[in-house]
Amino acid sequence: MAYERNDAFAENFVETGKSGPPHYLNRRFDAVGTFLPQPGNTVVSHVVDGSATQQALVRVREALKVLPYGDRFAYTPVSSLHMTVFQGTIEGRRKSAYWPRELASEAPIDETTTFFLDRLKAFPKASEFRMRPVEVTPLGVVVTGATLGDEQIIRALRDRLTAPFGYSHPDHDSYTFHITLAYLKAWLPAGAEATYLPALAELTRSLVMEVEVFELEVPAFCTFNDMTEFKPQHHLA
Repeated sequence: MAYERNDAFAENFVETGKSGPPHYLNRRFDAVGTFLPQPGNTVVSHVVDGSATQQALVRVREALKVLPYGDRFAYTPVSSLHMTVFQGTIEGRRKSAYWPRELASEAPIDETTTFFLDRLKAFPKASEFRMRPVEVTPLGVVVTGATLGDEQIIRALRDRLTAPFGYSHPDHDSYTFHITLAYLKAWLPAGAEATYLPALAELTRSLVMEVEVFELEVPAFCTFNDMTEFKPQHHLA
């Protein structure tokens, strides 16, 4: 999710060379930016409500909204801000690499939730870890372990969660931790990088100076109906 180079930014956000709309349009949200039902479950660490971290992310979110073409993004509610630790099941993604081996691919999402909850009862307590901001992108903030030790802890937790969940995504080892602030609704026009790259660099600089370590809650297994609310069902602590 690093977009310092023009070609990387263009590949992910600019209309040039694109033959269809952004991936999540009319899947997770519509052209107006209204989030659509797409139920699922996941393990996340919520941003602590009312924290300095939340306030800093709100400022980044507002700065992204007022950039040119900021209206081409669908912004998630502040109350939903979180860092994903391990992806659960979600409606519309039922391939074997994303689905527990013990359940049929057509099993209802609620059945997978019950299955995971039962298995997580015996899951060992998650060790504490700290995350720091790395880079602001048009979609949010890339984060990593505050230290090498923290990164090893969060990666080890992901490894351990493959057992109760019964699968390991193709990007399991290369997964980029992040906090989503928005989704792309419509491609940006050619040349948008001339405005965006300097703005993103400045937002990154100010955020890293403002917040050394993000204030996150302990990881929790959550359910959701769409991308606006993630309801804790079981805390891994």
